[in-house]
Amino acid sequence: MVLFLSGGTGTPKLIRGISEKVAEDDIKVVVNTGDDLWVSGNLVCPDIDTVIYTFAKIIGDTWWGVKGDTFITYKKLIQLGYHEPLAIGDLDRATHIYRTHLMHQGMNLTKATRELCKSYKIRAEVLPMTDDPVPTTVVTDIGEMHIQSYLIKHTSTPKVFNVKYDRGTMNNEVKKALKLEDSIIIGPSNPISSIGPIINVKGVKSLLKRKFVIAISPIIGSEPVSGPAKQFMNACGLDATSAGVAKFYEEFLDVLIIDKNDFEIDRRELKREIKVIRTNTVMSGLEDSKLLAEDILKLV
Repeated sequence: MVLFLSGGTGTPKLIRGISEKVAEDDIKVVVNTGDDLWVSGNLVCPDIDTVIYTFAKIIGDTWWGVKGDTFITYKKLIQLGYHEPLAIGDLDRATHIYRTHLMHQGMNLTKATRELCKSYKIRAEVLPMTDDPVPTTVVTDIGEMHIQSYLIKHTSTPKVFNVKYDRGTMNNEVKKALKLEDSIIIGPSNPISSIGPIINVKGVKSLLKRKFVIAISPIIGSEPVSGPAKQFMNACGLDATSAGVAKFYEEFLDVLIIDKNDFEIDRRELKREIKVIRTNTVMSGLEDSKLLAEDILKLV
C-alpha cells in the first residue's frame, strides 16, 4: 500500500507514475481541502478533483480541470453579467454539481468523494484531509484573502506576509489510513499552501512522527518548479530552497528527495537527521513520473 499527502499539481504528476507501477487498489491519497470554495452554489474542490481526474486519465494539460473541456456555461454567465471567481469547464462543473447534490443528501465530503470515485471507476482511495470547511487564508499587503482569490483574481502578485490555516478535525478514514501505513509519501506539492493545511489538521503531525516519512522537494535551487511556493515560504520565514522544505517538515521527515541539479543541503541547520537523496524530480512526461516513482518505491 502506498499513501500520499497531496496538493493539486506536483503530487498528481507523481501519482500518475506510481499508478503505472502499483495496483490502483493499493494507493491512498490524503488531499488538501484548504483551496475549496463555493462557486455558483456548488462546492469546488480543486485538489481533490485534480487527483480524481489524474486517476481517471482525463486531467487537463495544465493539471487543472478536464482535458478538452468546453466553457460554454462559464462564458454565457459572463454575457449575462455574472463573473465566477474560477473558470470552470462544463464537464468539470458536472463533478461539482454531483458532489454538492450528494452533500445536500446528507453525505460528508469524504463520502461524497468516495461516490465520485465510484462514478469515475477509480479504485484508489481518495480522502479529503478533513470534512470540516477549512479555507486557507493569505495575508497580503492589500488585505487577507482566500487562497483562490490570491491565485486567480490577483494572479499571485500581492506581497505575502503570512499564510493562515483553519485547523479541522481529522476524519476517521484519514486517521485509519495514517495509522495503518508504515511509510508516508509527501509529494512535490507546495509545502505551505498544499501540504501545510494537511499537516495542521488536528492529530496529523503526531501520527506522522511515528511513521517513515519521505518528501519530494518541489524546488530546485531557489525557484519552485511551479506556483507561488517562493512567496509563501519566504512569508513563513523559510528560504525558498530544498533546505527550507526540509525545515518545514523536519519534525517528522526521514528522507528528502531533491533534484540532481539542486543545491547541497547543510544538515547542520536541521534539528534531526534527515537523509537526502538526489535524482531527477522534474516530471515533464509520464516516463519521468515512472522513473521517479521507481526511486521512491525502492524506499518504501
